[in-house]
Amino acid sequence: MTEKVNVLLVDDQPDKLLAYEVILSDLNENLVKAASAREALTFLLKNDVAVVLIDVCMPELDGFQLAAMIREHPRFQKTAIIFISAVQVTEVDRLRGYEMGAVDYVPVPVVPAVLRAKVRVFAELFRKTRELQQLNLQLERRVAERTAELEAFNVRLKESEQGRSLALAAGQMGSWEWEVGDTELKWDEGQYRIFGVDPLHFRSTVENVRDLVHPDDWQALKQDVEDMSETARAGQMEFRVLRPNGDTRWCTGTAAASVDAGGRVVRISGVTVDITERKEAEARQVLLAREVDHRARNALAVIQSIIRLTRGKSVEEYVAAIEGRIKALARAHTLLSDSRWEGADLATLVGEELDPYRAADKVTIDGPDISLHPSTAQGLALALHELATNAAKHGALSSVKGKLSLTWQLRPDALVLDWAEGGGPSVARPATKSFGLRVIRASIEQQLNGEVSFDWDPNGLHCSFSIPRRDMMKSRQFSSTGKVAQLHGGANGARIPGKPRVLLVEDEALVAMMIQECLAEFGYQVLGPIGTASEAAARVKDSQFEAAVLDINLGDGAVYPIADVLAARGVPFVFVTGYDADSIEPRFRKIPVLQKPIEREVLRKIFVVAAKASVAG
Repeated sequence: MTEKVNVLLVDDQPDKLLAYEVILSDLNENLVKAASAREALTFLLKNDVAVVLIDVCMPELDGFQLAAMIREHPRFQKTAIIFISAVQVTEVDRLRGYEMGAVDYVPVPVVPAVLRAKVRVFAELFRKTRELQQLNLQLERRVAERTAELEAFNVRLKESEQGRSLALAAGQMGSWEWEVGDTELKWDEGQYRIFGVDPLHFRSTVENVRDLVHPDDWQALKQDVEDMSETARAGQMEFRVLRPNGDTRWCTGTAAASVDAGGRVVRISGVTVDITERKEAEARQVLLAREVDHRARNALAVIQSIIRLTRGKSVEEYVAAIEGRIKALARAHTLLSDSRWEGADLATLVGEELDPYRAADKVTIDGPDISLHPSTAQGLALALHELATNAAKHGALSSVKGKLSLTWQLRPDALVLDWAEGGGPSVARPATKSFGLRVIRASIEQQLNGEVSFDWDPNGLHCSFSIPRRDMMKSRQFSSTGKVAQLHGGANGARIPGKPRVLLVEDEALVAMMIQECLAEFGYQVLGPIGTASEAAARVKDSQFEAAVLDINLGDGAVYPIADVLAARGVPFVFVTGYDADSIEPRFRKIPVLQKPIEREVLRKIFVVAAKASVAG
C-alpha cells in the first residue's frame, strides 16, 4: 500500500479550503487544511509536507511572506510551494514568488484537472525522494542522480538566496531552533539582525540571549518554552529586545515543539517577527484617538456653555441666538478641518460670517491673507458673529441705508481689526453688559490675550480688536496682563461675607463663564477666571480662598504645580479636563474630576462635599 503524504492547503476562506479538498480528494493523500499562516507554520514545524498550496492574499502574513518563512527553515527548503491567486498576477509578482521558492502559480477559477495534475506530480516526487533516502542510495546510478539533483538545487538556492534575504529583511523576520538540553540555539541571519548583534562575535547561548531580552519579559518567555518542553506543543507571545546599542524593539515570537516516537519533546523551533513599527503605529493611533476625543469634549463644552449662558425674550429668540452662535463655531471648525487643523483663512472666515448681509454693497471687507491658529479662529469667529448679530438687530445692517466696513492689517506686533458701522439707527451705549458683549470681551481679551475697544458713536458703532501676533499664528504663550480683574472685577474684589471664595482656572472663555455662573448660583464668590498657569501661580500665592476649580491643560503648561501647592495647604480642589480621567498623574487619582462637558448638578454636589471638607478643616 502506497504511503500517504501530507498536502498542506493554506487559505483564510473556509469555502475555498473545502473546494480544494474536494478537488484533491481523488489523489488519496493526507489533505491538511490551515486557515492562517500561523496554523500553517505550526503544522510545518512538527510535520513533513510534500506540497503546500498557498493563497497569495491573506491577512496578517500574505502568501509571499509565508513562503519566505517556510523557505528560510532548513527542513522545508525542498518543499514544493504552489501559489493560488484570485487577482491578475504580474511578471514582477511571478518573479517575487519564484525568488521565494514557488514552483508554480494557479489562477482562480481553478481548473480541477490542472490542479490535481500539479499536486500529483509534486506529491509523487516527494514520495519517491523519500523512498530513495530510505534505501540510502543503494544503486550507484541513483547516487549519481541524487548528487546531480543536490548540486542543481544548491545552484538554485544560491541564486535565490539574495532575494530571500531581502524578503526576510523587509519582513523583519528571523527563525531559530533549540535542541532540548543544549545550551546554544541555532539562529539564522534574520534573528541576529533583529537582536542587533554580529553573528561573528555573538554566541546565541541561553545566558547571552537573556541579557538581550527585557527583564520584565524574560520570565514569561522562559516559562512558555518550559511549558512546551512538558505539555504544550505551540505558543506565541510578545516581548521586547534590548539591543546593545540601546534601541528597544518589540517582537512577537511563535514556537512549536517536535517530539520523538515516544512523545518526548526533542526540539523547539520558532519564528521571530520585529513588530516595532506596528507597535509605534498603534501608540500613535491611541494618541490620536485621545486627542480627537479631547477636542470633541472641548467643543461640546463650548456648545454647552453657549446653551446655558444664552438668554432670550422668547423661545424663538433663544433658539435663533443659539443656532447662530453654534453655526459660527461650525464655520470655523469647517475651515480648520479643511486645512487639517493647520489654520483658518481670516478672509474666508469673515466672508462666511457676513455673506448673508452683503447684498446691495452694504458690506465692505478688506485685508491681507492671514492664516489663523485654531484657537484664534474659534474666538474670533464668536466675536465677529456677536458683532454681526448686533448690527443686524440694532445697527447698520438693520437699515436699508446702513453700511458696514470691516478691515484688518497685520502689524509687527499684532493683528488689528476695525469694525465700523454707519447710516443706520442712532447708537447708544448699552445700559447693561449683554451676553454678546461678554462673549466678545472674553473671546478676545481673556482667551486670545488681546484688547477690545468700543466707540458708541450715535452715527454708528466702531469696534477695534487687537490680537498679539505671537498668539495669533501658533500655540498661545500667555502672559499675566491683569485683564481678569478688569473683566470680572466684582467677583475678584473684596471678600463678600458669607460666601466662600473659589479660585477658577480655565482657559476656554465660554466654559469659564459658565462655571463662574454656576458657582455664583451655588453661593460662591469666584476669583477669576484665570487662563494661564503663571497667573494662577501668582494668584495662589497672593490670594485667600476656600476651594479651587483647575483646568488641567492650560495654554502655558499643566496645572499640576498649582495643585501641589493647594494640596500642601489643604485647600480642596477639583480638576476639569477634556481627556479621560485615567490621563491624570497618579498622585492626583483621588482628586474629583469633572469631564467636559460639565454637568451642573455634578459640579454642585462636588462643591457641597468640598465646602464641608473646608469647614471640617
